[in-house]
Amino acid sequence: MVYLKKVLGFLFFAFIVLALWQCAKRGSPSGGPKDITPPKLVRTEPENFSINFKAKKIRLYFDELIKLEDVQNQLVVSPPFKNAAQIMPQGIPSKYIELTIKDTLRENTTYTINFGQSIVDNNEGNPNRFLTYVFSTGDYIDSLSVSGAVKDAYDRKAEEFISVMLYEMDSTYSDSTIYKSPPLYISNTGDSLPLFELKNLKAGKYALIALKDVNKNNMFDQKQDKIGFVQDTITIPTDSTYVLSLFKEIPDYVASVPSYVAKNKVIFGFQGDHRDMKIEPLTVLPDSVRTTIQKERGKDTLNYWLTPTDLDSIIFTVANDKMKMIDTFTVKTRKLPLDSLKVSTTASGKFNLEDTFSLLANTPITEVDTSKFGLMVSDSIPIPYTHALDTLGNKVDFDFEVEPNQKYRFSFLPGAITDFFGMQNDTLDYSFSTSSLTDYGVLRMNLGGSVTYPVIVQLTNEKGDVIREIIATEPQVFEFNSLEPSNYVARVIFDENGNGKWDTGSYLNKIQPERISYYPGLIEIRANWEKEESFILSN
Repeated sequence: MVYLKKVLGFLFFAFIVLALWQCAKRGSPSGGPKDITPPKLVRTEPENFSINFKAKKIRLYFDELIKLEDVQNQLVVSPPFKNAAQIMPQGIPSKYIELTIKDTLRENTTYTINFGQSIVDNNEGNPNRFLTYVFSTGDYIDSLSVSGAVKDAYDRKAEEFISVMLYEMDSTYSDSTIYKSPPLYISNTGDSLPLFELKNLKAGKYALIALKDVNKNNMFDQKQDKIGFVQDTITIPTDSTYVLSLFKEIPDYVASVPSYVAKNKVIFGFQGDHRDMKIEPLTVLPDSVRTTIQKERGKDTLNYWLTPTDLDSIIFTVANDKMKMIDTFTVKTRKLPLDSLKVSTTASGKFNLEDTFSLLANTPITEVDTSKFGLMVSDSIPIPYTHALDTLGNKVDFDFEVEPNQKYRFSFLPGAITDFFGMQNDTLDYSFSTSSLTDYGVLRMNLGGSVTYPVIVQLTNEKGDVIREIIATEPQVFEFNSLEPSNYVARVIFDENGNGKWDTGSYLNKIQPERISYYPGLIEIRANWEKEESFILSN
């Protein structure tokens, strides 16, 4: 009997332990539904939508602990404060936010404070999306609005957090206002959709501007910011929605301080358009010194090449007749080595059937000797070619019939290339090969809808690098042969001035950038594929 009682007691104890373990398991932190509820605003001091507002501090209270995330990007005050408001607390959870106003507020003005998605709950980070606090220093709240979207004029996807601004077209407004004064109203796009809405506006006439405001000063900085603008004056109230195309202007011309970088080379940096830039030495150079000027490939730099001289310094004038500007610079010589001739090529390993073989030089090419060129296929069979010296690009381009499944060898004996200083190349050998036609794909594209010629049809990779392009002045099938298997982005540039390239806009000259239409989605090309796509364009 005693033994039976002991067994029953043990079983009872084990049952209790098991029950407690199950209870503990059910109550573990990993159980239960995930919290997806955003923090709720329960009250404000002063009340939201207050009129005759005179307070210096605003408090917003929530139903749970919250924290601020990315408030510098997310917070938008319209009209903007000249002095940024202080927001507390930051970095620690709290059930309230306190905003201290450091500005003298405008009279009879409606203010909107939009927190974007910066207010999130402390545990799961659920945002209270686009929470807005509104007050008026006058007797009523303005209630008009304007909305629309921002797109990038060149890139497929618009950037995040684009500022959208309204400037009142009063007696003080001019086209230069956006460079030196903040707007009357401001909003921004979010981090997902490029849409905007400006609320609590008063009736009137406005200029509508969009900025990628890099330094966040609510003004246009041409060196850094992208800009978009609506050509016509906006009259509010309005039922219209607006689309702004964001572009980077060509900066105004500025010459940089030049410097000696080699015994035979002075570099002149510039900003803007260099085509009207003239460089002249004020210092009288010895008769033995020869000079030439050439743009650095891919850089905003002009190279001033000169045969070596013993002068301690040279004074230069840099003029731009179009801009009616002239700068004077003194460049001191330094003990530096010569820049000597180095030759490279665009071909390496695999050669696409649509590629061009070119020789590139770092010093100015002045002569080529074709008797010292040799192009072989299959290691031993010479084949014909033509060549062209491109002095602007400082390269030699070669044209020859490229066949699939072949090995090529281009050789250049010493003296094939001579540069401005009389230097010549050493022996050069370049080997490359082509793949089979079945390793490539073909894309044929037909344009339809609202097409105006001339156009430039481009294929880019997903990063936006141009892989192929076809320029057309009349309707045709756009055929891209020998494409590497990959995903491509297709776009059409409406080349309004017919110069064969995309042209950006100008705010002061009221020129919009040339329009670009992107094919919806990616185009997949596989090996041994022939694909045909229709690209229907709209206004």
